[in-house]
Amino acid sequence: MAAPVPVVEIVRSGLVEGRHHGSVVALDATGETALALGDATGPIYPRSASKPLQALAMVESGLDLPPHQLALACASHSGEPMHLEVVTEILDAAGLTVEALQCPPDWPYGAAARDDVLRAGGERTRLQMNCSGKHAAMLATCVANGWSTDDYLSPTHPLQQAIVTTFERMTGEPVARHAVDGCGAPLLATSLVGLARAFSELALASHGPMSRVADAIRTHPELVSGSDRDERALLTAIPGAIGKLGAEAVYALALRDGRSVALKIDDGGDRARSVLMPAVLDRLGWLEGPDLDRSAALATGTHLLHGGGEVVGELRALV
Repeated sequence: MAAPVPVVEIVRSGLVEGRHHGSVVALDATGETALALGDATGPIYPRSASKPLQALAMVESGLDLPPHQLALACASHSGEPMHLEVVTEILDAAGLTVEALQCPPDWPYGAAARDDVLRAGGERTRLQMNCSGKHAAMLATCVANGWSTDDYLSPTHPLQQAIVTTFERMTGEPVARHAVDGCGAPLLATSLVGLARAFSELALASHGPMSRVADAIRTHPELVSGSDRDERALLTAIPGAIGKLGAEAVYALALRDGRSVALKIDDGGDRARSVLMPAVLDRLGWLEGPDLDRSAALATGTHLLHGGGEVVGELRALV
């Protein structure tokens, strides 16, 4: 198995004081490899980058949500009021309450939303947990099929079995390993190539469940992430693109014509994830087009270092 390679360097006052290692793969519109760095074929846990594939399995199993709710099914949301309202909508429509959620209680993922809760004297809740939209959609899928809701996270549950089938079809690979994600849901391993392939398929779809999931992400990137998140800004700068981050610094993105990128920062450094993706797209010449805002896309990869209240350095992509 190939080893991760240096992909982002930390430069302070002109000195490289450290490097983030990682792996990247990019597929062109025909599915051929356009770029591969590090380990593109070994197994990784996509973490929340799997959510669009999980949502696809739910739609294929009969889940029928309007686009804004389907976007929340794909989300690692910031816990802003708009996110919590839509999660509640999904549960209400299924005749369920927040008590049915089996994700762990948590603070909002977004810093501003978390500060608002703390100032108000709030506490951790399941609704605020960034995966609550996915869990609400899982419960709604169970209700639509007459499946039990008390064990919907069990790997042997019909819902989770359907997700495995869809995941393997979309990645083109058998599940490399089964685990448990941070939210308690089953977690499936694939390679970066498999993840890039799956996002390419989603982006290319012109009808049916795949198109519904992709269009929900395109139409509501603020619901898939948050108002001030770098993922939202990147998708806004690249019309037609779909993308999703995952914990431990996983990131997958596909353009409307099927070109796709999947990457992982080996140490889980999320700051390096946001720096690397636009740099890869730019190296490949994929930040060009009449409706594409290259400057705005590149700005999502800006990470400045400060000293004494002044800018003294930056994180710099090595691609």
